[in-house]
Amino acid sequence: MLDDTLKSQLKAYLEYVIQPVEIIATLNDSAGARDMLALLQEVEALSDKVSLRTDGQSERKPSFEITNPGMHTGLVFAGNPMGHEFSSLVLALLQAGGHPSKEAESLQQQIKNLQGSYYFETYYSITCHNCPDVIQALNLMSILNPNISHTAIDGALFQEEIEAKEIMGVPAVFLNGKPFGQGRMELAEIVAKLDSNAANDAVEALNAKEPFDVLIVGGGPAGAAAAVYAARKGIRTGIIAERFGGQVLDTMDIENYVSVLRTDGPRFARDLESHVRSYDVDIMNLQKVSALIPATSTGGLIEVHTESGAVLKSRTVILSTGARWRSMNVPGEQEYRTKGVTYCPHCDGPLFKGKDVAVIGGGNSGVEAAIDLAGLVKSVTLLEFSDKLRADEVLQHKLNSLPNVKVIRNAQTTEVTGANGKVSGLDYLDRLTDAQQHLALEGIFVQIGLLPNTGFLQGTVELTEPMHEIVIDASGKTNVPGVFAAGDCTNVPYKQIIIAAGEGAKAALSAFDYLIRTSAPE
Repeated sequence: MLDDTLKSQLKAYLEYVIQPVEIIATLNDSAGARDMLALLQEVEALSDKVSLRTDGQSERKPSFEITNPGMHTGLVFAGNPMGHEFSSLVLALLQAGGHPSKEAESLQQQIKNLQGSYYFETYYSITCHNCPDVIQALNLMSILNPNISHTAIDGALFQEEIEAKEIMGVPAVFLNGKPFGQGRMELAEIVAKLDSNAANDAVEALNAKEPFDVLIVGGGPAGAAAAVYAARKGIRTGIIAERFGGQVLDTMDIENYVSVLRTDGPRFARDLESHVRSYDVDIMNLQKVSALIPATSTGGLIEVHTESGAVLKSRTVILSTGARWRSMNVPGEQEYRTKGVTYCPHCDGPLFKGKDVAVIGGGNSGVEAAIDLAGLVKSVTLLEFSDKLRADEVLQHKLNSLPNVKVIRNAQTTEVTGANGKVSGLDYLDRLTDAQQHLALEGIFVQIGLLPNTGFLQGTVELTEPMHEIVIDASGKTNVPGVFAAGDCTNVPYKQIIIAAGEGAKAALSAFDYLIRTSAPE
């Protein structure tokens, strides 16, 4: 199961295990069980502190619990945690083995103090890059609090459960048998949903903060670069983000960031956060900004309001709010979101194995999605609004070589149809003949570009029409004194990670220049 490189890496990690770890497997005669046993035997052979039993009594077969001898953690994998989930297996072994978590001690104590009984189930796919964060968070919670247990379930291996629960997007989290969350969630976000006092405590903590010299809104590449450059100037720097990493978290392969030959979005986002945390930067994560209130006088304090009700103040603000996936804005899209309508082929593709699906969009992302899905599903129909695809020629050539892919040009999607609570097809307008057409489908993957996250800025800073991008000059200045902007939320062309990072650095330098040239009012 593990190649020599992975074995060597895992053996090195297992050196950090300081107390005995016991793996209790529940197996059957399936191919998945044989693979699981082979994996667990290899893990056992790499450390004298890890032992394996095969007399488990779990309802799900195959599965295994990671625990300590004579104890019950409730940390269970129902499936082989390979692919993106291999890191979840490693962390589970380390944490069960007594290696301390890097999460904030206050957050760990908050988990230990949770009252009640919580049984979590997370359905994942090994190709999902958003699933590990959720699984690792819930695994840690099950180790810290004996009242919490968590089973991570490979949807491809337990397809009958996926069908019964009508799961069409991962990660899908259930708590005590009822839906709890869909999509990427961080540990603090999960705990906040369980702890009724967490939201009020967070607001009080934010309101108590002293004014910043530079406050950055958004934690993607632009925001991270701005934070590093501002902190290096020795000024009071804060960064507030709905989710640190931003759109990068939803990106798979990154191969064009100079000096980094290849990485993936989640890893890149972790590296960004690690770099920012190496400086004296106040990071306020999981906070959505709702309003920007300009200073009443030159050099005065600008206010940033959050949806939770907190108010932060700063002499300068850098807006780096990034962008989000564009929706089709047709009837049925929101109704069947996560019930067949999805925006991540890497995450959700395995759930549509053997089914007919559509991809909306003929750019690079759409064609790449169609190519990836073609190896999993029964058929892919790609719909493009214009009369030609916009993807690179090499991608189009690959697409055209696939026998189970059909391309329909001049197609305007008009409605997502459904039956029994999930997608059954879509309607589209043939723009050449004005005829309405219908496709019978079970999945729709939307890949039609991005929209800037600037809705809260309407009437505050100058925005372009009709895209609503923030208008900036060559220095990153907006039309509001003391307010700067950078990255995909601005009118700078070419939405690329490396460009966003450079623009973030530029905005921070411009903000510092503003600070040293502008006196604060008495």
